[in-house]
Amino acid sequence: MAVKHPYVTSSAGLSQTIAQLRRSFPASFGADTMKKLGIAPNNETYIINSLRFLGILDSEGKKGPAVGAVFSQHDDEDFQAGFSEIVKAAYDDLFTLHGENAWALPSAKLIGYFRHTDGTSEIVGKRQASTFQSFGTLSGKIDGAKPPAPKVQRSEKTGTKPPRSKAAASRPIAPQQDDVQSSASIAVTPTSISPPVNASSNGGMALTVRVEINLPAGGDQETYDRIFKSIRENLLNGNVA
Repeated sequence: MAVKHPYVTSSAGLSQTIAQLRRSFPASFGADTMKKLGIAPNNETYIINSLRFLGILDSEGKKGPAVGAVFSQHDDEDFQAGFSEIVKAAYDDLFTLHGENAWALPSAKLIGYFRHTDGTSEIVGKRQASTFQSFGTLSGKIDGAKPPAPKVQRSEKTGTKPPRSKAAASRPIAPQQDDVQSSASIAVTPTSISPPVNASSNGGMALTVRVEINLPAGGDQETYDRIFKSIRENLLNGNVA
């Protein structure tokens, strides 16, 4: 059984061809013209057959009677309205069966229809369905645009924060005022008890104290100044309880 309904292997090439014919419809349009324009390489024959099926081109590659003034419409909506009528006339059997709902039929139903009508294989049926949907997109009946992915923002209800950038994550976080005491580790260790070199007669003793300070690696200059100020006030000035 001869394949009745057309199919293309590239919907992009079909869209480019229709756009080119809207800009300028030559007296004769064929595969040679498409090659010169660089449209749909190796897919010219499929597209030409599809245009002939719609009645846009006749057997000689000239403008078909179905075109009328459709391709001279500058406004997209006016073109889509006229082009959709061309498609409906060409797919008359499909629209007779499903009416205007034919535009919205899912791919599975379209594939089943074309395979049953033309006795085609699965891959050809899929291409026939895809070609019809491409015509639907060009007619403004099928939205071919995909919605943009939603942006991740902070939720006011949950308080979820977006992830920090790499630059922000790499910066050290300076300790707050209340964290100074826990930022440094101070150890006071008596090492020896011995009489002074010039000990007085009262037998006084001297105490040697070793102080170890472990400073925080991520602190800034202000943090270090507060730590040494605290050491000076509480140790060196004799304020230790």
